[in-house]
Amino acid sequence: MTYINDLLQSEKFRVIATPVLFVLTLVLVFFIYRLVLKRIRKKALSTENLLDDFMIDLLRIPVLCFLYWIVLSMFTTYSFISQTEFYDTMTAINTILLILTIGWILVKIIKIAFYYFQNHLDIQNVDNLDARRNLTRMKVFERLAVALISVLTLAACLMSFEQVRAIGISLLTSAGIAGIIIGFAAQKSIATFLAGVQIAITQPIRLDDVVIVEGEWGRIEEITLTYVVVRIWDERRLVLPVSYFIEKPFQNWTRTSSNILGTVFLYTDYSVPVDALRKQLDVFLKNHPKWDGRVANIQVTDTKERYMELRILLSSVDSSRNWDLRVDIREKMIDFLNKEYPDCFAKTRILTPGSNN
Repeated sequence: MTYINDLLQSEKFRVIATPVLFVLTLVLVFFIYRLVLKRIRKKALSTENLLDDFMIDLLRIPVLCFLYWIVLSMFTTYSFISQTEFYDTMTAINTILLILTIGWILVKIIKIAFYYFQNHLDIQNVDNLDARRNLTRMKVFERLAVALISVLTLAACLMSFEQVRAIGISLLTSAGIAGIIIGFAAQKSIATFLAGVQIAITQPIRLDDVVIVEGEWGRIEEITLTYVVVRIWDERRLVLPVSYFIEKPFQNWTRTSSNILGTVFLYTDYSVPVDALRKQLDVFLKNHPKWDGRVANIQVTDTKERYMELRILLSSVDSSRNWDLRVDIREKMIDFLNKEYPDCFAKTRILTPGSNN
């Protein structure tokens, strides 16, 4: 019995047995955690709310890291207290693990919070201006918060070392000069970053806005702190720096409302009765699913020596519906003119000697 007590109190035994016991404890914690997580996930799947499923998926790894930190703290304090150098190393590792775990958990909590608020926005609604405004602001500030937490976490890890802390204090004396040098060297990057924050606040563009940029029609698909992705109508992606939307003019068709007017131009002979076309336009638009009932008109907007220009003005709730409406009305008007007024489109007349026309 005395031998066993001496063995348990032996420094060599503690150094040899501790790693084995530490690994076994980690394995035991892992299996217990897996069992508890499985039960929680099963209960979450039985509910209709998707937020709890999202929280479980995001926090499962950070929580496991936090449990491992607790185990490591216990073994470090108990087993290596008499071995100063090794104890200091384990303590530093333990501190870094704690800082990284807390930072990781904070980032996940930020994502969960923004996910919760995002699910309360009705983006699918036709009049979704307020929802898109809030979603744009949330997306940008979510990335800003994640970036800030990441930087602070990394700084906290570095400051946990005495050597790095001393270097940091010495650098503070020359912070003014360093800031000026870095400002000149990274002024483009800083300007881009500030432009991203400015877009989040002033919102010249929002997610799902219809824009014309670089001669292309598309929708805002993604807004970050440094760049904006525009989804072109033919599924291409146009990537632009956020400063583009601060420094250069562009068209935003949904800035205050998604309602839009569209035009269809026809070039016809002077013999075409415009009133008859107006009546037929009313027939085509009656109960048309793409027309919002606000504006429908035909006007003679120009006259040339061989033809007159007719402009058909049509309104819809958004640009996509208006495009389909204009295409449909253009086809129907062409068919109507060909059927009811043959040879009525713009043509060049050649008069021969002796002809009466």
